[in-house]
Amino acid sequence: MEQIDAVVIGAGVVGLAVGRALALAGREVLVLESQNAIGTGTSSRNSEVIHAGIYYPAGSLKARLCVQGKQMLYTYCTERGVAHQRLGKLIVATSPDQVLALDSIVAKAAANGVNDLQKLTAVQAQALEPALSCEAALLSPSTGVVDSHGLMLALQGDMENAGGLLALVSPVLHIGLKKGTATHPIRVTTQDGTELACQVLVNAAGLSAVALAERMDGLDKSGLPQAHYAKGNYFTLAGKAPFSHLIYPVPEKAGLGVHLTLDLGGQAKFGPDVQWVDDPADLQVDPRRGDAFYAEVRKYWPALEEGALQPGYSGMRPKINAPHELAADFMIQGPAEHDIPGLVNLFGIESPGLTSSLAIADEVSARLA
Repeated sequence: MEQIDAVVIGAGVVGLAVGRALALAGREVLVLESQNAIGTGTSSRNSEVIHAGIYYPAGSLKARLCVQGKQMLYTYCTERGVAHQRLGKLIVATSPDQVLALDSIVAKAAANGVNDLQKLTAVQAQALEPALSCEAALLSPSTGVVDSHGLMLALQGDMENAGGLLALVSPVLHIGLKKGTATHPIRVTTQDGTELACQVLVNAAGLSAVALAERMDGLDKSGLPQAHYAKGNYFTLAGKAPFSHLIYPVPEKAGLGVHLTLDLGGQAKFGPDVQWVDDPADLQVDPRRGDAFYAEVRKYWPALEEGALQPGYSGMRPKINAPHELAADFMIQGPAEHDIPGLVNLFGIESPGLTSSLAIADEVSARLA
C-alpha cells in the first residue's frame, strides 16, 4: 500500500484549487479524477461568470467566499495570464415595482462587503446599452467572465510545479476511515486496485460528493445532506448581441431570472433556467424550453427576433436542498463536524463555486490545520 500525505477526489476547479493549495503548503498531493480529463462536470458547464457576491445571505459561506474569492481570482488570472474580462453587469428593473427592489439589492450587497454598485436611471442605463429597455438599473462593475478551462490548467500547472500529481480515469471504489490507528489512517482504493494510505482526504467530487461520502466506512452518515440535481439549460444567440455588459433581471422567487451573459469572444447566451431532474447525467437540452425564454428576455430586450435562440448546452447544479426549500449554503464538513482527523467533505458547491474556488481552497486548508 502506497503512502501519501493528501488525496483530493475530483479535478474540477475546486478540487484543483484545493490540490494546488495543499501542494504549495508542502504536502505530497495526489488528485484523483474519474474522467479522462479535468473539469468535465459542473466546472465546464456554467456561465463562466466571476460573481460579485451580491445576492447571498449575509454571513453565509457563499457570501464570504465569493467576495473573498473574486478578489483572489482577478489577481490570480492577471498574474498567470488566464483570459478574463471585467465586463460589468447591469441588474435591470423592467417594471415600477422592481425599481423598489433595487435598493434592497444594494443593501444586501453592502452587508456582504460589496460596496461598488451604482444605481442608474433608465436614461443612464440606455446610454451604456442602447438596446436595453428598463425602468432603472444597477451597475456591478466588479462582475466579469473568465476562461474556466484556462483557469483549471493554470491551477493544475501550479500544483504539479509544487510536486502534486493528477491521476485521470481513477474512480474511487472504497474509502476506509480509522481514528488514531496509524500515521496514515485513511485508506483509498481506486477502480484499478491501487491502494493508498493518506493523512488528508478532501472530497471535492461535485455531483458525486454526497454519494462518495455515503460509501465511506467509519463516517457517521447522520450528518450528510440529501443530494438533488438541478439542470440549467442555456440557449445561444444566432448572430452578435448588441450588448457589452452582462444583463440580469431583478431576481424573483424562482431564481435570478433568464439572464444574458457574454463569453470572452462576445458571443451571447441566455440562461440558465432551473429544471429539477433525477439523473445528473441528463444533459440534453429540450428545444421547447426555449419558448419560455423569449418572453422573459424581451422584458429587457424587446428587439429579440423570433427564432434567434438556439439550444446550446446544459449544466448540472449539485444541490443539497429540495425544490421546495430555500437554496442551501455551501456545506464544508471538516474534522470539527464529523470528528475524523484529516477529512473534509465539500457538498453543494454550485454557483458561485467557480468564483469562490481559491477562497474555498484556503478554507479547506484552514479547517485541516
